[in-house]
Amino acid sequence: MITKADKNAVRKKRHRRVRRTLKGTAERPRLNVYRSNKHIYAQLIDDINGQTVASASTVDSEFKGENTGNVEAATQVGELLAKRAVDQGYSSVIFDRGGYLYHGRVKALAEAARETGLEF
Repeated sequence: MITKADKNAVRKKRHRRVRRTLKGTAERPRLNVYRSNKHIYAQLIDDINGQTVASASTVDSEFKGENTGNVEAATQVGELLAKRAVDQGYSSVIFDRGGYLYHGRVKALAEAARETGLEF
């Protein structure tokens, strides 16, 4: 019998493979993206110290929008994260797409963060 692998398990495997090469530092943190069916989350992580520098998501109180699982919401989260990062003095980051395809909500978040002031 042929069984299909769990999509999230395949994504996690792909993410582990990519994470071997990506390391966030204090000067250039890693922009990590996680998306669920209803929400999208993004955070800047300093892997050396094991700290989250800044974060934004559709569950934040500052998030303005009714729909949380679409491209517009991802764009707002990208802008919010970039504003928080620039306020703390970060301008350059390493983008970690979390094993997801660079398409749709992940792409919208990344491009909004770029337009708002982050470089990657």
